[in-house]
Amino acid sequence: MLVNSSMTESVRLSIAEVHELAVRVLSHNGMSEAHANAIAKVIAAGQRDECHSHGVYRLLVTTHTLRKGKVSGTAEPVVHDRSPAIVAVDARFAFSQLAFEVGSKVLVEKARNVGIAALAINNCFHFSALWPEVEWLAEQGLAAMALTPSHAWVAPAGGSRPALGTNPVAFGWPRQGDFPYVFDFATSAAARGEIELHRRAGTEIPLGWGVDASGLPTADPSAVVNGGAMLTFGGHKGSALSTMVELLAGPLIGDLTSLDSLALDDGAGGTPCHGELIVAFDPKHFGLGDGPGDAARAERLFSAITDQGARLPSQRRFEARTRSQSEGFFIPQALYSDVLALLR
Repeated sequence: MLVNSSMTESVRLSIAEVHELAVRVLSHNGMSEAHANAIAKVIAAGQRDECHSHGVYRLLVTTHTLRKGKVSGTAEPVVHDRSPAIVAVDARFAFSQLAFEVGSKVLVEKARNVGIAALAINNCFHFSALWPEVEWLAEQGLAAMALTPSHAWVAPAGGSRPALGTNPVAFGWPRQGDFPYVFDFATSAAARGEIELHRRAGTEIPLGWGVDASGLPTADPSAVVNGGAMLTFGGHKGSALSTMVELLAGPLIGDLTSLDSLALDDGAGGTPCHGELIVAFDPKHFGLGDGPGDAARAERLFSAITDQGARLPSQRRFEARTRSQSEGFFIPQALYSDVLALLR
């Protein structure tokens, strides 16, 4: 049940309600049931974990891309079994989530057979975080990493013109208990969605996130997205990592760079189109036969971090997940209204 809070400033939703809303919006805008459900899962998961820039807000982006005719809402992914350790899935210019659902099952089987395996998703539109992919693989007992480019929104270190994408990197490690070890971060100083949320809210961004059209540091999110450029984190280190992502999830798998993706978009303002690379590792193949001992060493490392008051990555997400599962969550009324308008 929807409950208005704080004098209609926000709306309370449950995880199930977000999933149902996402399916309705996407189906209404021409997406097949299989695609709509695959995307609704990651949108609901993003909102559940309070990843606001990858939750309900993304319905605006995906629907805009659908309406521009840039993405197929119905194309069925095609699996290509490349080798004992490589599977490729042609998303056929649809969103990546259904392609991952299909290809990940083959990826797990190959990783368990060979020890290490890769999934290349080609010709896909990718709008979500990468942690859903690596977290699911960690739940299967596999370590995993995922890489993907985006649109060329980010200037390289020492430059002021966009050449790189936000280019996230994600990693998952299996653990006993409720949650694996997971990190997922953009190689840009902030995710594009975070800047867009500041722009929608009319609030400033921290200095260091981007520059304006003249290459000068700015706290104005509109100046960054309209003619300016985002910046990498960590200067030249983030810039080098971002370039690595471009190469491994672009030319290596026969797909587009962020520059290519932006050119393909041709001003439509749609979701980036490119490839995604996911690599899975089976600890049972890599170890020397002492699985419990290996797991214990990993746990000692995690304890050495947390025992001194430091936080493991994704802990905030997992805490938010626990709250959301019992209490639901709030989204801004203005955003909820914008999403409902997509049903008209």
